[in-house]
Amino acid sequence: MQDLRTNVTEFIFLGFSDFSLSLQALLFSFFLFAYVLSLLGNGLIILTVTFESVLHTPMYFFLRNLSLLELLFTTVTIPKVLDDFLSKKRSISFISCAVQMFVFFAVGVSECVFLAVMALDRYVAICHPLRYMSIMNRTLCYKLTVGSWTLGFLVSLGQTTFIFTLPYCNSNHLDHFFCDIPPLLSLACANIFVNELTVFIACLVGATVPFLLILCSYVNILTSIMLIRSAEGRHKALSTCGSHLTSVILFYSTAMFMYLRLGTHGSSSNDRMIALFYCMVIPAINPMIYSLRNKDMKKALVNICNPNSSPTAPLYLPFCLLPRVFRFC
Repeated sequence: MQDLRTNVTEFIFLGFSDFSLSLQALLFSFFLFAYVLSLLGNGLIILTVTFESVLHTPMYFFLRNLSLLELLFTTVTIPKVLDDFLSKKRSISFISCAVQMFVFFAVGVSECVFLAVMALDRYVAICHPLRYMSIMNRTLCYKLTVGSWTLGFLVSLGQTTFIFTLPYCNSNHLDHFFCDIPPLLSLACANIFVNELTVFIACLVGATVPFLLILCSYVNILTSIMLIRSAEGRHKALSTCGSHLTSVILFYSTAMFMYLRLGTHGSSSNDRMIALFYCMVIPAINPMIYSLRNKDMKKALVNICNPNSSPTAPLYLPFCLLPRVFRFC
């Protein structure tokens, strides 16, 4: 809802307008390539897990939902960025900016919580293997998924309301390439301490607490792995956690750096580079980290791409070619 004291009806993205035309063209190509890669990679995971019955397990159920979150994460920002590279005005309406920030922050918090859910899944699988299927049953999986999405949207609704009821009566030039909290707060002509405090608290609830749960899960996982006598057994157990742990480190290190800096403001150019990494690079490489080196996923992909075993194989052609690009098949 727009505040009555707010004279701003739209925001102008400064983004990368201070870069040379040749560098902007290079960035446009990079954004486009990363977005297409994210669409193909995450789309591949969603389709493969959906249509291959051998992947209908809790681990792949969670992986499919994570891929959906990654798709939303990039789609809410990157198409607008690509359009801005080709446009002279590079503007976004006040309401559209609020919607973009709401969806972006909701998906971001949901992903933080969901990574904790996936850590819980790995904990049960390694520490309680005989009871894994009974504990991680379909009902619990759905509840954990719905809970992650619900928490993300509730936290984001509160933040969006607090941010967009501030008076913006000075400048409408946003030194960023999408509607993010730090650059928006810098434009408000009011005391923003309470807003910064709510952002800090929201990050504690939506990021720090899940991160601590992930740490607790992995402490127990590592303790259980150390009790496994065979080196092969330890390696197999660790391999199931490596991809998830890599994703956690990449996502949390950048997101927490951006939003847990209460009362401090870093360089806008540095913030743009960090935001570029967690909202575009990570969603593009996560499918490679998670699935394209996964034996079960590769086997399932071969099955759905085989015309002799799958009548819908032609529909998967763009996705089937992706692993070959990276020489994973």
